[in-house]
Amino acid sequence: MNIEKIKVRVTQSGQTMDIVVLNKRVSGITVVIGEGQHSMKCDLSPTRNGLAYAGSVMGREIVYERSQEQVKADIDRLNPAVREYKR
Repeated sequence: MNIEKIKVRVTQSGQTMDIVVLNKRVSGITVVIGEGQHSMKCDLSPTRNGLAYAGSVMGREIVYERSQEQVKADIDRLNPAVREYKR
């Protein structure tokens, strides 16, 4: 099983960190911050202009700086069978 990690930026400090992705969709990304019993889930939702995804964990804002089009391209590249759905 491949564990996908993305690099996010903490807006307060400007620090970047790698976090694990649970679910990745164009409409939102669910990530896990931390490891073990101290881990926390966070939902990143697209910003108003669609150029990034933002979310909040324990009062700290984190930002994934990729647009919705770039995320859609990433999803299509990783799993091309998803977009070829036929009834």
